[in-house]
Amino acid sequence: MNFLAFDTSTEQMSIGVQRGDRQWLHAGAGGAQSSGTLIPAVLRLLDEAGLALAALDAIAFGRGPGSFTGLRTACAVAQGLAFGAGVPVLPIDTLLAVAEEARQAQGSTRVMALLDARMDQVYAAPWAWSEPAGWQAAGETVVCAPEALALPAGAQAWVLAGNGWAPYGARLPSALQALPRVAALPTARALLGLAPALWAAGQAVPPEQALPLYVRDKVAQTTAERAAAAAAR
Repeated sequence: MNFLAFDTSTEQMSIGVQRGDRQWLHAGAGGAQSSGTLIPAVLRLLDEAGLALAALDAIAFGRGPGSFTGLRTACAVAQGLAFGAGVPVLPIDTLLAVAEEARQAQGSTRVMALLDARMDQVYAAPWAWSEPAGWQAAGETVVCAPEALALPAGAQAWVLAGNGWAPYGARLPSALQALPRVAALPTARALLGLAPALWAAGQAVPPEQALPLYVRDKVAQTTAERAAAAAAR
């Protein structure tokens, strides 16, 4: 199968092309910086792979949660390229991609995926892998203060994966601080690993139905809210 995948939800832009059983990968600056570099980088990688947009089975992108500007960039580019090529879009949760990156990197099968949400908060979701089902959500995707996170009841052998534990590790509950940690981002490699199963499950949508997943619909705090948050720490 042939897929194009990219994510710009974090500080790293990650792009990947899969043609049959071969992959081509590229990394660059993500977030807001990716708005001017994503399309040229995508076209270069497709050229390296010798693959036309119209030959793709689908275009996968990290739909969020993550940087608002990065999510809008990825979604808009995925929609535009898909419209022009006449191919469907696969919106993939970034926290699921973090879990898949941890599985590919270290074989992790129970992952609390954690991304820095700024504003003293984290995005988090627990994911569990099993054969032949693959990844299943073990809880809800949340945005919250690090202190408010909790593992699923009765869960064992979990790992903490992502970039959210770097700035907030000391503020996590003790049960999460004790978990093994895997540095992982929602990479194109992970998106390409997820794409075939999601495509087979009918998760591809027409370009106009591809939307970002923000989780948090408020991007800035008022002065009073910032003061209250500072006083509570």
